[in-house]
Amino acid sequence: MALLYANTTLVPSKLEVIAEWLPKQPWFTGDVSQLTRVSGYRLDDPEGEVGIDGILVSAGEDKVYHVPLTYRGAPLDGGEEHLVGTMEHGVLGTRWVTAAAGDPVYRAVVAQVIAQGGSGSEELLHQPDGSAVARTIEMPIHGSGEQGAQVPEMWAAEVSVAAGATVAATGFATLRVIHTPGAAAGDAAARGAVGTLTATWPGQETPVVIATLD
Repeated sequence: MALLYANTTLVPSKLEVIAEWLPKQPWFTGDVSQLTRVSGYRLDDPEGEVGIDGILVSAGEDKVYHVPLTYRGAPLDGGEEHLVGTMEHGVLGTRWVTAAAGDPVYRAVVAQVIAQGGSGSEELLHQPDGSAVARTIEMPIHGSGEQGAQVPEMWAAEVSVAAGATVAATGFATLRVIHTPGAAAGDAAARGAVGTLTATWPGQETPVVIATLD
């Protein structure tokens, strides 16, 4: 369950943080001045410490970019190369934003969702009176596996970028986060994968692969 704060500030905004980071990525070819949010999903950290957010954006092209992020109350130990930026949250304070494939919590959660046929988290909007209201899921995601299946250990992984995807490999398992779902590079990264994470969103009713696990 993801608890979201309905009435608070976030400075800079998520899109502003992403806009600073995207042009440095080899798989990004758009116009960052036209950056627009398309959709998004949430995942749960079992420990409740790390926020996990998958954001889809467009940038003046006929394609979308998948940008998963994690949010922490302190810098990720050893994660400097994966740091996207920092934000000031009106309730939670300073949040360190990390490209999610570089965060072991994200890797573990996504591996479990894929391997065990899971889905995204329920989203609740925290209200000023302390109550919480369920929010409609705008980007359903589904893992291809089966409940109870073995989940590979993804905590320690070597992270690199290749062909429109970020690749986290342990020597025993490989997680690919596809940044250009539905585009040629994204399709190539997904082809032949053993396990997949698929998504739909408004305007994209056919499931598209956004991550794989082998």
